[in-house]
Amino acid sequence: MPIRVLLVEDSAVALIILKRILSTSQDISVVGTARTGKEALTLVPTVQPDVICTDFYMPQMNGLEFIQEVMVLYPRPILVISASVQSDDTQNVFQLLNAGAVDVFPKPKTGLASDYELIGQELIQKIKVLAGVKVFTKHRKSQPFVSQNRLSITPPTPISRTILSPPQPFVGSPAKVFGVYSKTIKILAIGASTGGPQALHTILTQFPSNFPVPIVCVQHISEGFLPGLVSWLNGECHLSIKIATVGELPQPGSVYFAPDGHHLEFSLSGRFTYSNAPPLAGHRPAVTRTLESVAEFYGASAAGVLLTGMGRDGADGMKAISDHGGLTIAQNQESSVVFGMPAEAIALGAAQYILSVNEIAPFLLNRVKSLI
Repeated sequence: MPIRVLLVEDSAVALIILKRILSTSQDISVVGTARTGKEALTLVPTVQPDVICTDFYMPQMNGLEFIQEVMVLYPRPILVISASVQSDDTQNVFQLLNAGAVDVFPKPKTGLASDYELIGQELIQKIKVLAGVKVFTKHRKSQPFVSQNRLSITPPTPISRTILSPPQPFVGSPAKVFGVYSKTIKILAIGASTGGPQALHTILTQFPSNFPVPIVCVQHISEGFLPGLVSWLNGECHLSIKIATVGELPQPGSVYFAPDGHHLEFSLSGRFTYSNAPPLAGHRPAVTRTLESVAEFYGASAAGVLLTGMGRDGADGMKAISDHGGLTIAQNQESSVVFGMPAEAIALGAAQYILSVNEIAPFLLNRVKSLI
């Protein structure tokens, strides 16, 4: 059955071009069009789209307002197709993702039909990916993505201590279990893909500025968008968020992202290095390569977390950390936008704990609280 798409676009020309592009795929059917968010909101329960593609700036109700309403009333995977979500539109992009959009797709800056045609197959593929994405209802009165109480940094006290025998994973609240190994954590490595910016926001905003170990992140993201992600998170978190630089020694209280186009690794002295080795699982930077390097240098003192994402990048890296005696956590299916990467790690026996995205930070704070 074709993927049912609702197009929301105030430009008649852009609407015609988008319909023409999508009509070239037998797997996609445009079941409705609207010129404003307000008009589209009335169509959603009628046409029942699998994916909604919306512009950002529109009269009456703009794309951001429309997304907020959809995610409360009729949660659907939403792709923002706009000239205002270029790589330098940091505020727009992450505000939209924060509201519930799954991804963004920049329109050609020229607006020419010929330039739209060049990105046609990429757009079709992105819609196919979104059709398999899970979304969550957002409640109007719930906390927005920016945690209002993130200054409260006292970690919760564990109720009990249970020793597990890896690779059998623990599933559930971290308050019921405390510790697989007694080794001190000296670094935290996190990998993510689709849905990762939101998941990283949820986790990193819960950490205090004096979080006692460095954090290394690898996020699959379109080239050019990484500086915007780093800037956004840096403004939201107590931690210092930056892109790792060659020769830098990772410091507590800082979060380091792998750069565009390079694998992030560690030298023999524990400093960051870049590698131009071929992509792994189609990715460079690859989560697995960074996690393997973390495992090689830090051994049992490493902690690895694999978040929502498509594919299997990171699974082998998690296994490397686990095999070296480190701590490993996979995000659970219920809170993952795409349960691909975490599922692969679990299937490999590489995940010692399976936790919801909201449980990961409190669990880790428990593990390092004696160092704070």
